[in-house]
Amino acid sequence: MKIFIARLAGTPVFDPAGDQIGRLRDVVVAVSGSTPPPVHGLVVEVQPRRRVFVPITRVLNIEAGSVVFSGRINMRRFEQRASESLVIAELLDLAVEVNGEKMTVLDLAMERTRTSEWLINKVALVKGGSGLGLRRRGANLIADWGEVTGFSAVQKDQGAAGLLAAFETGRAADLASALHTLSDKRRAEVAAALDDVRLAEVLEELPEDDQIGILSRLKPERAADVLEEMDPDDAADLLQDLPAEQAEALMALMEPEEAAPVRRLLIYPENTAGGIMTSEPIILPPSSTVAEALAHIRHQDHIPAVATQVYVSRPPVETPTGRFLGLVHFQRLLREPPATLLGTIMDDSLDPIRPDLTLKQVTSYLATYDLVAVPVVDEAGRLVGAVTVDDVLDHLLPGDWREDEDNGGGTEHDD
Repeated sequence: MKIFIARLAGTPVFDPAGDQIGRLRDVVVAVSGSTPPPVHGLVVEVQPRRRVFVPITRVLNIEAGSVVFSGRINMRRFEQRASESLVIAELLDLAVEVNGEKMTVLDLAMERTRTSEWLINKVALVKGGSGLGLRRRGANLIADWGEVTGFSAVQKDQGAAGLLAAFETGRAADLASALHTLSDKRRAEVAAALDDVRLAEVLEELPEDDQIGILSRLKPERAADVLEEMDPDDAADLLQDLPAEQAEALMALMEPEEAAPVRRLLIYPENTAGGIMTSEPIILPPSSTVAEALAHIRHQDHIPAVATQVYVSRPPVETPTGRFLGLVHFQRLLREPPATLLGTIMDDSLDPIRPDLTLKQVTSYLATYDLVAVPVVDEAGRLVGAVTVDDVLDHLLPGDWREDEDNGGGTEHDD
């Protein structure tokens, strides 16, 4: 049975007892001329974001919805050998030729032989060279491996449509994890192929060095567009890590209404409530109804921590708002009639915090009152933002927490 590899991206991987140990991120092969490449094994991502190697000899079953392996898994971090290639990260989107016609690799299929060896024997292709920037849905041709030439060539512009298609339905964090493992060249190709919104989502999930590297390779105008699509607090964190002149130049290219909340966040010191807060929580006037509040909470752009409560203030309701009045937790909203006014059910017993509160003090405050978010109010009584548990965790964890950590260091995998 032929198994197309790009379709396996993100597939859960289970041990013989039926416990999920991670997700499949790539397939390791050894490309050598016209001979069908042998499959060495799978790259599996286990928590916390560590990529490990599972030899293909230990794989019992591969289906569309699961991969099952036998034996114990080696938890050492996967290190690719010079003689190996990664199918999803490196071989998709390559420009190749079949009988003199230019084609682009859409997917590769592997199949188990009678000797139980797995080989790459089929290539799904679309007509035309790489770098088209298209999300191609179907193959024009499925060819035998030996009919295709060009896999060993180093290509200036490989494109990224096939790789992106493999992660199209996944979370931004999954694509970010894939990008983190790519070469600088391949990472730039993928970033160029992403639309501004998706790239912004992915940047928010990447380590600082990767964020800076990707943003620096973009044209300034596009970099500004991507920053506009990021949450203001994430954009502010990224701009703080750039040279001051570059950060100011990018903010000057942003739309004024998009740059304004970012500039406000940059005035606060790092590791204070003002420096880590979300500047765009859900804010409504006291005359709004429960039905209106629930409609705002349902909006898919709000992360769960932000959507837990609605902040009530006098107009204007964009930060910095009019006088802050109180808040309504979503559980209270669920218990009240839709026409109820927020001003009649809001909780004004919780003291908001000031922007200069330290990270340690904010953490203690959230823990003391079992909160997932707390309003931040300035000296004039205006709501300027809200600190969520997500914000606190991002700043409490080590700076390299998004990276694949292994105290023993990376080691080439065992066969």
